[in-house]
Amino acid sequence: MNTALLWLRRDLRRHDHAALVAAAADGAAVVPVFVIDPVETAGIGPARLGWLAATLRATAEAYEGRLCVRVGDPVRVLPALAEQVGAESVHVTGETTPKGRERDARVAEALGRDGVGWVATGSPYAVTPGRVRNRSGQGYRVFGPFERAWRAHGWPGPAGEPNDLRLLDAPAERTGLRQAQPPSGEPSATPTPEASALLERWLDDCPIRLPAAGEAAARRAWAEFRTERLDGYAEDRDRVDLPSTSRLSPYLALGVLHPRTLLADLAGRTDPGATRFRSELAWREFYADVLWHHPASTASDLVPAPAGIAVDEPDDRYDAWREGRTGYPLVDAGMRQLLAEGWLPNRVRMVVASFLVKDLHLSWRLGARHFRDHLVDYDTASNTHNWQWVAGTGTDAAPYHRIFNPDTQAGTADPDGSYVRGHIPELAHLAGPAALRPWNHPDGYADGYPARIVDHAAERVVALTRYRLAVGR
Repeated sequence: MNTALLWLRRDLRRHDHAALVAAAADGAAVVPVFVIDPVETAGIGPARLGWLAATLRATAEAYEGRLCVRVGDPVRVLPALAEQVGAESVHVTGETTPKGRERDARVAEALGRDGVGWVATGSPYAVTPGRVRNRSGQGYRVFGPFERAWRAHGWPGPAGEPNDLRLLDAPAERTGLRQAQPPSGEPSATPTPEASALLERWLDDCPIRLPAAGEAAARRAWAEFRTERLDGYAEDRDRVDLPSTSRLSPYLALGVLHPRTLLADLAGRTDPGATRFRSELAWREFYADVLWHHPASTASDLVPAPAGIAVDEPDDRYDAWREGRTGYPLVDAGMRQLLAEGWLPNRVRMVVASFLVKDLHLSWRLGARHFRDHLVDYDTASNTHNWQWVAGTGTDAAPYHRIFNPDTQAGTADPDGSYVRGHIPELAHLAGPAALRPWNHPDGYADGYPARIVDHAAERVVALTRYRLAVGR
């Protein structure tokens, strides 16, 4: 009987899984495995680690308790595991990030020395990055043309289910994560001590209340959004006081859902809600494509000219931004939501990012690092290039002059102030839109909310002046 390893990474699901289908082809027994690389996890914040642990538990249940989780460098772990189970091949969903591609090349080389095949099938995206190109054969750097080309290119439908899938235990090394919700309270298998200890610690140390984990929960969330909120999505998506967004991004980040599953469910729909949601999926694909063509953009600015804009060194203003104490209610509500939930609505992400870069004149890299540490939906490509978009050094035709006014944005996104009151208890006593402008009310600061740390109008002038000096006009 042939045996194949299925190395799971950003594809923690069982359905619509092209790599799983390929691994199970010709009747091969499949050993699903996840490798915890301590070098990689060392740079991940506790909220993200908690979300990963919860998702791995749910994934283990989906794979009937046969998910093998091991700790170590995958260059060493996977060849050893392949030898242990007699695997002839290792199957993966193709990686697209610079670090992921470099790691996979090293693992494939190590496996090849032992005669074990390396099979990459698909990617975490509907259209694999690098495939959508302009007439010159280059990748796109502006979203509009990319989206049109992306739609024209099209994408495959969801992967089918493997026929007669046979899952195999890794001898003496399975995690036993099926114990996440055991009916009797007893573990169903013997855990791997090191991996189990890590996962338990990540869950114990998680500072936020996590969403429901796993593929079944993700599919329920998608079905609920599609039924109840998609029709109004185009109009309401920027209203942070309404449950208008899908909140599917944490599932997409770990591949609990594949975007082609969502796109298949939207097939044939041309209404504004479906069209706008499809466009938001395209943004995610666009940034992955940009990173594919420009791998150095994780560390350097895509557009060099504005990169010379003078920035300040972080000080107590940076601490105020991180902790939600800037004195601008929408900014502070967002930063407090990030710490409490590991997630932010997209509109608020843009507002708080603009405030850091153009009101406080700090480097976008500081903000990107803070988001990396706290977002449960963290995605290297999206996070990096969203921050560069705001900073004016990324993919935008008119980059720097867009400066979000946190006051006017609050009035549009949270007109009654309910979002602000929900995250800032010091403003809970202010009814209606009064919570958005405590400086206009005699008791606005009665419960200890801080005064504004900067004047937006003045700092806007500073930002534009620095831009003109940097670009020479």
